[in-house]
Amino acid sequence: MSTSRGIRKLIERTFEKLLGEAIDDALQTLGDSARQSIYFHLENKFKVTKDDIPHRLEDFEQGLEGIFGPGSRFLEILIMKKLFEKTGNPLDWDETKELLFVDYVKVARRNYSRKE
Repeated sequence: MSTSRGIRKLIERTFEKLLGEAIDDALQTLGDSARQSIYFHLENKFKVTKDDIPHRLEDFEQGLEGIFGPGSRFLEILIMKKLFEKTGNPLDWDETKELLFVDYVKVARRNYSRKE
């Protein structure tokens, strides 16, 4: 039982690492200074550190919306594309449907856990 729990924790940590990399890669498309500035504002204005993001997705999403307004959707979509690339699952997103960032991460997490 504890071996199974250990494996699940390892898979979860691996997913969180991939999620962090996907976020970092997406933000990097804006340039290094912009990426650093976004992390700075997330931490200082919204109290979400870079390491907190995988555990505080709703707060991260609200922080992006606070910084970018409706433009945050572009970054959310880019993050999801990067995440699904890293987990080996392409993002199959219907542009006519509303993007629900946190729900996509939950699906990606579940799919990754099943695959691993």
